[in-house]
Amino acid sequence: MPYRIIILLLLSFSLANAQDKNKSSEKTKPKLVVGIVVDQMRYDYLTRFYNKFGEGGFKRMINKGFSFKNHHFNYIPTTTAPGHASIFTGTTPQNHGILGNIWYDKIKKQKIYCVADANVSPVGTSSLDGSMSPVHLKATTITDQNRLHTQMRGKTISIALKDRGAILSGGHTANAAYWFRGQSQGNWISSSYYMDKLPKWVMAFNESNTIDSYFKDWNTLYDINSYLESGPDNSQYERGFKGKEKPTFPYKLKQLKEFNGEYDILKQTPFGNSLTVDFALKAIIEEQLGKDDNTDFLTISCSSTDYIGHNFGVNSKEIEDTYIRLDLDLERLLNALDLSVGKNKYLVFLTSDHGATHVPQFLTSVKIPSGYFKEASVQLALKNHIRSLYKKDSIIENISNNQVFLNHNLINNNNIDFEEVQNEIAQYLIKTKQVDKVYTRFQLENSNINSGIGARISKGFNFKRSGDVCYTLNPSVIAYSKTGSTHGSGYQYDTHVPLLFYGSRIKEGTTIKRTTVSDIAPTIATLLDIALPNETTGTILKELID
Repeated sequence: MPYRIIILLLLSFSLANAQDKNKSSEKTKPKLVVGIVVDQMRYDYLTRFYNKFGEGGFKRMINKGFSFKNHHFNYIPTTTAPGHASIFTGTTPQNHGILGNIWYDKIKKQKIYCVADANVSPVGTSSLDGSMSPVHLKATTITDQNRLHTQMRGKTISIALKDRGAILSGGHTANAAYWFRGQSQGNWISSSYYMDKLPKWVMAFNESNTIDSYFKDWNTLYDINSYLESGPDNSQYERGFKGKEKPTFPYKLKQLKEFNGEYDILKQTPFGNSLTVDFALKAIIEEQLGKDDNTDFLTISCSSTDYIGHNFGVNSKEIEDTYIRLDLDLERLLNALDLSVGKNKYLVFLTSDHGATHVPQFLTSVKIPSGYFKEASVQLALKNHIRSLYKKDSIIENISNNQVFLNHNLINNNNIDFEEVQNEIAQYLIKTKQVDKVYTRFQLENSNINSGIGARISKGFNFKRSGDVCYTLNPSVIAYSKTGSTHGSGYQYDTHVPLLFYGSRIKEGTTIKRTTVSDIAPTIATLLDIALPNETTGTILKELID
């Protein structure tokens, strides 16, 4: 056979083989990616409650998927809005600009809410709760990149009880983001950023009996005496509901709703998560997610876990029951995906936006150092100190989110040394009881701080939006009420959260390698063979890729 014919045959074979590989790759690409964020989920909830879980929820994802046991947030503050933004952008507040749920705007001289947008109108409500959008998010999300890659054919639907949970997960290009309007309304709503009016299926869901059906008794799913993984049912560390003398089971929601914000009470029960999953399952069917060759995204943020943690604390019977019930909701979701999209045709990842601390007065009772920070008193004393030192009012313009904002115009107009003022504030704060570390803008802008709490402050410090002095509190010291848990620090209890992957292109396994929130989005991008979000700083988790 002539060499020319042999060469042509080899080239033809190689080309056919390459085409087959491309087709094979295309076939294995997930039809639907489901990103689940469980608000305020500490990593140890997986291990503490493991024996209470069934086989089809968390255990299915752990045993049939890939688990990262040493997954952390690598910035401060560990709160809801920065958490969701960081998960989906693949970077930290330093780059994506979402500094907190609320932060001080130095230009407007006022506090702003992370997703508030006066230029959009509410949809599905007359309340300003609907005037929301991703206007303050500076970076693209993995959901944005998928939309761009598919020429906007791949859908993104984002759902959460909290507006910020839905909006920041869906990114700039989501087809729809829905959040829950409680109080006297009890509806899923959106804004004109996404649509002119609610789709018929959403209106039908709102008008159905599904939401009202959850006004029932909340009792423990199993015998309360078997809940050995949590503290006593009645303790001084829990807040409970108005209208009920003790924070003990059962909770009769029909009777309590009048005193606890009507429909808002559902957010503070496991039924808020069940309602979220109900709505997500309806969205999968009505939006035909995962039904064509363009990968779709569904983001689900389970917000009730955060409300319950803030109310009852991380060691409560209420938290244990909430996660047992959430496990069943997760099983329900996975089973529905099997039927609607098909086994091995979808990809699910599950993580959290932050952890939470034990109630300090509980820690004190078992001899662990902890306490409460009298924030208002310290702030007033600091302002008085700086006023007496420089003989000027209002040098300190604002103190919020453990950051001090200075009045730059006043400092410049009076020829005061800017760096000197920062240092004076830092020296005063570091001498304050329960303040652990202090960093000035000068230090953060001019030093390469790459380890410890300082590195986490640096990754949460946005040069344009952040303040001029940042401080942290001692471990387990919080500026909060003496009941319920909170979060926001750079300590392990706030940074260590679960990260589970399950489904298409994911192999079974586990690792104790340290990973960070910034690694999630680039990993999903690699699994989808699409561009990374534009501010990505994380690395690809190659060990989970099948």
